[in-house]
Amino acid sequence: PKTLGYSYELWTTQLLARHVRGHCREAGHPCLQRIGRGTVSKILTKSEIRPHKIDYYLERRDPEFDTKMANVLHVYREVELLAEKGGASTSLLAILSYDEKPGIQAIENIAPDLPPVPGQHPRVSRDHEYVRHGTVSLMAGIDLLTGRVHGTVVDRHRSREFIAFLKHLDAYYAPAAKIRIILDNHSAHISAETRAYLAGVPNRFEFVFTPKHGSWLNLIEMFFSKLTRTVLRGIRVASRDELRE
Repeated sequence: PKTLGYSYELWTTQLLARHVRGHCREAGHPCLQRIGRGTVSKILTKSEIRPHKIDYYLERRDPEFDTKMANVLHVYREVELLAEKGGASTSLLAILSYDEKPGIQAIENIAPDLPPVPGQHPRVSRDHEYVRHGTVSLMAGIDLLTGRVHGTVVDRHRSREFIAFLKHLDAYYAPAAKIRIILDNHSAHISAETRAYLAGVPNRFEFVFTPKHGSWLNLIEMFFSKLTRTVLRGIRVASRDELRE
């Protein structure tokens, strides 16, 4: 629309109909002078064109996407092979899928929820107003060999919090174990502070990075998805401490 002088960001079916009516004669189609929004909608539906809708896509911006993807998939294949052999000893190897889930909101109701009542309202009814108590971030890693979830809830997820998580893993696993972690390229994972810590514990950790815009390759995302759908969606708490708990 903007290229034709309109202020709209996207077409609407009504705007399209008005534009056609205003320009159909000069374009040689005078029969369209009375076209309405409904007809435009039907034409677009039949043509499978939606100029009034937006679909999002993600362009590959990592030139090493395929290589990094293969590295991650090789780790999963290694987990599969170890499982077929009856699992690996945690004294030798730990493989984790790790990520952060930031910005989990602590929201409190200012009026109680109303349960469903037949004939009145079939769903839980909730007051539109609420109180915000801030946000927290979940840092979690799933041990792909044992199923154990290592998790901590923090106010922020900077390098210092990430290093604290690594120290927790270092204390949990046997000193001889190699700790292999699948993770993304968040700044805290590759910062100077993090690199300095890793240099102090040589050969202890091995990072396998997902490609840029390839977080879907990280299995922890399924854990976060289920957590969101079953626990966090619609959650109401009285404080951030309650949300942490």
